[in-house]
Amino acid sequence: MSQTVTTLAQQTSPLARFNGASEAQATALLSPCVALAHWTAALVQGRPYASCDELLNKADALARGWSREDLDAALSAHPRIGEKARGESKEAALSRGEQAAVNAQDILLADALAAGNAAYETRFGRVFLIRASGRSGEEILSELSRRMENEAEQEAAEALDQLRQITLLRLEGVLHP
Repeated sequence: MSQTVTTLAQQTSPLARFNGASEAQATALLSPCVALAHWTAALVQGRPYASCDELLNKADALARGWSREDLDAALSAHPRIGEKARGESKEAALSRGEQAAVNAQDILLADALAAGNAAYETRFGRVFLIRASGRSGEEILSELSRRMENEAEQEAAEALDQLRQITLLRLEGVLHP
């Protein structure tokens, strides 16, 4: 009997598990995607979803409404580019995976990213945020340099878009582990 229950649980899709989870369990599944409780709560309250695409579309629509205050709140869970997140939390593990292509052994790159991060924080008053997944350290450094030329409002919009991209990639990871 126990094997049958285990086999059925393994055959259940992540979306079906999310749809059928308790509110606390569903919240725990989505919370590592972004440190914005209102986004998570809205998605949990919107269950059940007929498809992963429906959930992703709803998540994207909600993310497109984020404000600068949301950006500031969400940044509390993001380390600086080039700095590996510490700890055993799901968020820290996701961040380490996303920044895996940044070669921490390249001292010149690490120093340039640190200097770029410091300059960005001085100019814009927040941590530089970029979807690191799929980008090399050199590409990230190039984007950091380009974005330093942005005006404050333009940069806030870019940072919000990067946060949205990161969040949706993480949500896809929840749905397609």
